[in-house]
Amino acid sequence: MPDAVVIGAGPNGLVAANLLADAGWSVEVLEAQDVPGGAVRHDRGVDPAYVSDVFSAFYPLAAASPVLAGLRLHEHGLRWSHAPQVLAHPLLDGRCAVLSRNVEETARSLEAFAPGDGDAWRAQVDVWDKVRAPLLDALFTPFPPVRAGARLAAAVRGAGGLRLARTMLLPVRRLGEEEFAGEGGRLLLAGNALHADLAPEAAGSGGFGWLMTMLGQTYGFPVPLGGSGEFSSALVRRLESRGGTLRCGERVTGVVVRGGRAVAVRTAGGETVPAHRAVLADVSAPALYGELVDQRHLPGQLLADLRRFQWDFATFKVDWALDGPVPWSAEGAASAGTVHVADGVDALTRFASQLSMGQVPDRPFALFGQMTTADRTRSPAGTESAWAYTHVPGRVRGDAGDDGLTGSWDRREEEAMADRVEAQVERIAPGFRARIKARRVLSPTTLENMDANLRAGAINGGTTALHQQLVFRPTPGAGRPETPLKGLFLASAAAHPGGGVHGAPGANAARAALRGHRRGLVPRLQRALARPPEHSSP
Repeated sequence: MPDAVVIGAGPNGLVAANLLADAGWSVEVLEAQDVPGGAVRHDRGVDPAYVSDVFSAFYPLAAASPVLAGLRLHEHGLRWSHAPQVLAHPLLDGRCAVLSRNVEETARSLEAFAPGDGDAWRAQVDVWDKVRAPLLDALFTPFPPVRAGARLAAAVRGAGGLRLARTMLLPVRRLGEEEFAGEGGRLLLAGNALHADLAPEAAGSGGFGWLMTMLGQTYGFPVPLGGSGEFSSALVRRLESRGGTLRCGERVTGVVVRGGRAVAVRTAGGETVPAHRAVLADVSAPALYGELVDQRHLPGQLLADLRRFQWDFATFKVDWALDGPVPWSAEGAASAGTVHVADGVDALTRFASQLSMGQVPDRPFALFGQMTTADRTRSPAGTESAWAYTHVPGRVRGDAGDDGLTGSWDRREEEAMADRVEAQVERIAPGFRARIKARRVLSPTTLENMDANLRAGAINGGTTALHQQLVFRPTPGAGRPETPLKGLFLASAAAHPGGGVHGAPGANAARAALRGHRRGLVPRLQRALARPPEHSSP
């Protein structure tokens, strides 16, 4: 009987399993898909000569994560690679905001938009340098982060106090307007805020956009050498080196509860896998509380709150094999791993407004990845393995374009939406379509079929908006990995601190399981010590 059963071999599940194995626990990981990794996988499904990241691709949070740093995955084969520049946001007039790991290069890019914006950027980096270490410690620990929070509070006081706190709560449009005279800095902040489901006018979008931009400035947007699945493979190799077991193709259909405690899981094949100490679930909150655990074991208030759970926007993705580099009209975009495709902050607002109304955007904002630019092993010399993703409503109520898209995402709708994304790229990179050798379309339905945690293509385990973060994630009062059942822990992006490949939800769940076991031992040890010794008869 394993000490712990982990449901799901995504990055959070694998991080949790590794930390438990480090503590000496026997661990068994059960994964529904035929391969591990969750949304961190690659394949050659677009063209055999091209490596394509199926889901996520760039990992600034992984590079910054103290959780992952502690696992020393480089000792298990993981190598990182960087594009010459981190990120670019080109405009139709040829101007281009460029984010570099070199502060002076970023500053020069923004100075070209407006005099003084280079110094404004340097000032933001100075603030970041003062708060970075305590901020990351607080971000990646369970909520509330008592010790890390105290260090962060002291750092915030030294970096501006309430004025800095106000800045982080601003909508990203307002933050950009306050800090930068020109459009360049505003574009970097707003585009990064749209990596989540935060409109430029949403409270807190400024803080998220600022965090992602500063992570790029310091750590870059690195990629695993050889494909995103190399990250998952390193986690698996580390786990197996410590005696952990991974079983793929084993879909868990239920958690067995006895006496208010999770004691086992059931699989689709009819097997019951017991867990001596804990069950950790790297699954969505609705899946755990609405499917795997019988509702009679759960508080009514939790179930009521879960009905208000909000998913983030759905995702639509296109992968390409290109026979040459992307012909960007703005020179600065050619050397960036990630390119934001939108005509400006107003275009981002228009895009987000259409999403909020349930409309499929007619001019979708696209995050474009140049993977061979970031890692030359991804495709033959002189070519590019590329992708773009955009967001669409989880429930489509209309189409802002002319294709009559309904959200059924049948073949016709998939192809029409892929054409719409390509048209956006073509506007800023004339001749792009002529370089397409092959393409693959991944609609929200396809993404969910490939990873059940990506409900309708939602990639963050729930909205990033303030009303479902910290102590409100995934429901009010549930900001920690513990659940109402003893021995059951939520270890997915549905738990604080949310989406992104950083391992914190898995690490928090593992540490909670270890703490819970130690606390359970103390009363038993005390009772054992209080009993008189037993003597055998002569």
